[in-house]
Amino acid sequence: MIQKQKTVKYPVSCTGIGLHTGVESTITFHPAEENFGIKFMRNDRDDQIITPDIDNVVDLTRGTTIEENEIRVHTTEHVMSACAGMGINNLLMELNSKEPPVMDGSSKDFVAALNEAQIIEQDAEVDFLKITKPVFYADEEKDVEVFAVPYDGFKTTFAIQYDLEGLDVQYSSVQNMYTNYETQIAPARTFCLLSEISGLEKQGLIRGGNLGNAVIIVDTDINDKQVKFFRKRFGIKFYEGTRGLYKSQILRFKNEPVRHKTLDLVGDLALLGKPILGHVTAIKSGHKGNVEFAKLLRKEFKDQF
Repeated sequence: MIQKQKTVKYPVSCTGIGLHTGVESTITFHPAEENFGIKFMRNDRDDQIITPDIDNVVDLTRGTTIEENEIRVHTTEHVMSACAGMGINNLLMELNSKEPPVMDGSSKDFVAALNEAQIIEQDAEVDFLKITKPVFYADEEKDVEVFAVPYDGFKTTFAIQYDLEGLDVQYSSVQNMYTNYETQIAPARTFCLLSEISGLEKQGLIRGGNLGNAVIIVDTDINDKQVKFFRKRFGIKFYEGTRGLYKSQILRFKNEPVRHKTLDLVGDLALLGKPILGHVTAIKSGHKGNVEFAKLLRKEFKDQF
C-alpha cells in the first residue's frame, strides 16, 4: 500500500481538564515536517520533547503514561488514537500540563480539531509496519489474548466480557480503521464500573472524572455513605434497584464500551511509531496487554524498525 504522509495545515487547540490529574490543560496541534513523527512538547517544562514510544512507557494504571528525561505525559492513549485513526504521521502536540484534556472521554473532539486544522498530504510516503506472519500474545492469568495476522489494511476486532447487566459480552470489528475511525470509534467514551470509583479515588486517579466525560456502569449495591459521596463528588444520584448503565446516560453505540477499548488499542499501538497494516484481534485486553503486544510486534518485526 502506497500512501503519503500527513500533517495539519494550521495550529489548533483543545482545552479541558485532565481525566486523572483534574488539572486544566490545553493541547495545541502544530504542523510538522515530513518524517518528524508524532511528539509531545511540554511548554511548562522548558519545551521539553517527549516521544510517544513503547520504550518510554512508565505506567499503565488506568491509562498510558510516558516519560522522557524525567518528564511525563499522562493518559496519552486518546489523543494518540485520534492521530493514528486519522492517518496523521507528523505532528507536534504542545501541552501546558502533564496530561491532555479528557474532553468528553472519547477522541471525537480531537478528531474535530484535527479536521478544523485541515489534514494535508506531504510528499514523503508512509512507512507502514506490515504484519507478514501471525503474532500471538497471551496473559493467561488475566485471560487476555492479542494477536495479529496479515491483512491489506488496518482491521481490528475486539471482544470483552464482564458478566454484568449492561456490560456482558461485547464485540466490535472495524474493517478499515483509517476509513472508519472518525465515525465508528472516535465517539466512543471511556467507561468505569461504579465499584471501581472509590478505589481509583484513593489511588489519586480520576480527579477530573464526571458524568460528562465517562460512562458509568452500576454494578454493585451501595450504602448511604457512598450515596452521599457519589452525589457530592460526581453529581450521581442513585435509584433503588438500579443496575447496568447509569440512568441519566445514553450510549452513543449499543456496544460503546468495547468500541472505546478499540480506541485505546489504536492509541497504544500508535506508540510503535508506525501505522499498522494487518488485522489485530484483542480479547479482554487493556493498556498492559496492548503495550506488551506492541513490544512483541517490534521484536518480531525488528527488520522493519
